[in-house]
Amino acid sequence: MAGQLNLSIFAILATVALLQSSVAATTYQVGDNLNWVVPGGNAAYANWAANKTFTVGDILVFNFRTGSHDVTQVTKQNFDACNGTNPISSITTGPANITLQTAGEHYFICSVAGHCLGGQKLSVNVTAASSPAPQPSSPSPTPVPSPSLAPEPTGTPSPTTSPAPSPSREAESYTVGDAAGWGVLPGGANAYSSWASNKTFYVGDTLVFNFVNGTHDVVELTKENYESCNTNNTISLSANPPVRITLATAGEHFFTCSFTGHCPAGQKLAINVTGDSTATPPSSATPPSSGGAPSPGGSTTPTTTATPPASSGASSLSFAWLSATFLSIALALWY
Repeated sequence: MAGQLNLSIFAILATVALLQSSVAATTYQVGDNLNWVVPGGNAAYANWAANKTFTVGDILVFNFRTGSHDVTQVTKQNFDACNGTNPISSITTGPANITLQTAGEHYFICSVAGHCLGGQKLSVNVTAASSPAPQPSSPSPTPVPSPSLAPEPTGTPSPTTSPAPSPSREAESYTVGDAAGWGVLPGGANAYSSWASNKTFYVGDTLVFNFVNGTHDVVELTKENYESCNTNNTISLSANPPVRITLATAGEHFFTCSFTGHCPAGQKLAINVTGDSTATPPSSATPPSSGGAPSPGGSTTPTTTATPPASSGASSLSFAWLSATFLSIALALWY
């Protein structure tokens, strides 16, 4: 009988442990909206993983079109060399779900020719499953401060201090496409318009275009040439990454890539830049009047100074002590 009871307790504890591990597991979509593709730069997936903590039991989801990519797990040496000929594992059907079963470094690439060299590679550091945090101890009760009398108001009001002006906004730097970088993205023409839709650009801000040297460039065009993807007459052209463009004027700005077919495929960005957002200092508050001089001629009616209201601190304190006395008597009668 005792053996069966011990076995039941062990089964319950094992079930609870499995439930805790399943609840704690997190599923990550590799690259988020970028998915698993050849990005615009070698740092795309490193940037995606940089702010995440991967734990044993977590799941990586690689979204890609079957036949276009694969997910190949390799050693660090083969990862650094983009060598997928001797893989640890390989999945060729998308989407690929990979559960991180061991702690330590894990390396994934796409073994399709040229894809790893184009930045389609991911390394993650997996930590062991963390134990639940200890329950916080109950905080000690905070002592109630004794009531104090309100200070006697002075007859002369102190002058109102005008608030300090708000500081001007600091210029911001935006990485175009975030982790996806500057390239031909799966989202087509909507990719960069979606990226810019929730941002407000000001004069002085900087756009950073990340891409592999020799694969793209950044050209600024007029609106007419932008809409027709005509890159024969550019406002400016930058070919050495990373390209940093400071927004020097307000209004609309149009950027694309002059490589054949890239602009029609959606590698284009249009933004609206507003003027400098320096805050305007608020107007100073009007100082209190010291009283006007009596008008000449005629008798002057003396001004009666209003008696300042009596402080309510004493009466409030008396009422509090009286309430406490009645409460003590009531408690004594009750018990």
